[in-house]
Amino acid sequence: MTTPSPVLITGCSSGIGRATALRLNRAGHLVYATARRPETLADLATAGIRTLRLDVTDEESMRAVVGTVEAEHGRVGTLVNSAGYALSGVVEAAGPEEIRRQFETNVFGLVRLTQLVLPAMRAAGSGTVVNISSIFGRYAVPGSGYYNATKHAVEALSDALRLETAAFGVRVVLVEPGPVRSTEFGTTYVANLGDAGRDYEEFNRQTTDYFDAIYGGTRRTLAGTFAIDADDVAKRIEKIVRSRHPRARHPVGFLAHSTLALRRLAPDVVFDNLFVRRLFPVPRRPRSRTQGEPR
Repeated sequence: MTTPSPVLITGCSSGIGRATALRLNRAGHLVYATARRPETLADLATAGIRTLRLDVTDEESMRAVVGTVEAEHGRVGTLVNSAGYALSGVVEAAGPEEIRRQFETNVFGLVRLTQLVLPAMRAAGSGTVVNISSIFGRYAVPGSGYYNATKHAVEALSDALRLETAAFGVRVVLVEPGPVRSTEFGTTYVANLGDAGRDYEEFNRQTTDYFDAIYGGTRRTLAGTFAIDADDVAKRIEKIVRSRHPRARHPVGFLAHSTLALRRLAPDVVFDNLFVRRLFPVPRRPRSRTQGEPR
């Protein structure tokens, strides 16, 4: 009898991670759903999903989870790196600790967990690593520089890892969603904006309004109109897990396909002026300031 190949998913307390755990479980996969706060996974456990505490910024936590899966099934069959959050605000304003925390969660944790599952995957001659990136893994917008940088890093690391592990039967796949409807993501993003000084007050106000429109539906926007559900991403991940030869990159949603195509074709100045400046808030110089008044 063939031992089922387990799927380990991070960031299952909400959003893409949770939707993926539910969808793969319904499809008959053996799923290990994880989160920093296991109490948020109670309904997943009720659905028959194995739940574990995992903090991707804690080495002991990551080793314990991988050790549990490997002790019970020999290896992790598929790793879905979904845990992450967005540090918002202009590049100038973020503090060193905030920046480190963003990379610890979105990049270093993803890398370390992948390192931990790879030896058993290589020994078995098979395995899949699915990294959740974003359309912002291939371009960046004002107010999201550090979050965008983490997704750029995930893209580069995935490209290298795909080539490094192919000979051992391990597949590395990127998923690049457009905006995903998630009240928690939007709320967290706005809450992180902080105080960047008077020069950025209007930009922060516009950014708050922009994300409220997308995730709260306060007004109609292009991004809000074409936002996708977390289950749309989960559906794509299910196809990747089932596929024998998945593509290296999987944009999800109309905005992902259209904007990434534009990014490939348009020079920077055209992309900046015809896309970014038209669709996203961009800081502008204040119209007037009393001489000597602090910024």
